Amino acid sequence: MSEDDQAAFDEWFVSQHIEDTTRCPNFVKGSVYELAGPHLDLETKSKYISIYEVEASSYEEAERTLNEWQANPEAWKGRANHLQTMEKFGSIPMKINGSGWYKELRVFKSEEFQEEQ
Repeated sequence: MSEDDQAAFDEWFVSQHIEDTTRCPNFVKGSVYELAGPHLDLETKSKYISIYEVEASSYEEAERTLNEWQANPEAWKGRANHLQTMEKFGSIPMKINGSGWYKELRVFKSEEFQEEQ
């Protein structure tokens, strides 16, 4: 991705898209992380990772609700700015590695391990 395309993507994705998506009904939390450095010598697939917490009975329900939300140009007052940014930059070339709906399998908290010691 060129520097101009990266700047456009950053403005749209980091500054606007995460907030826009998190405002969707049934979305509880949205976070975006920027890669600070590779792990070992492994190839990194993306500069960013975004993670959303969603309350829905299924990923199909979450997908349907999100699609309806994103299709509504008046869903919230910031949507107009979000859409203008998309129009301003046109098609931003990007590859989304790992985009999809993932279900939580396990969570570990460090304080639980400290209690064991």
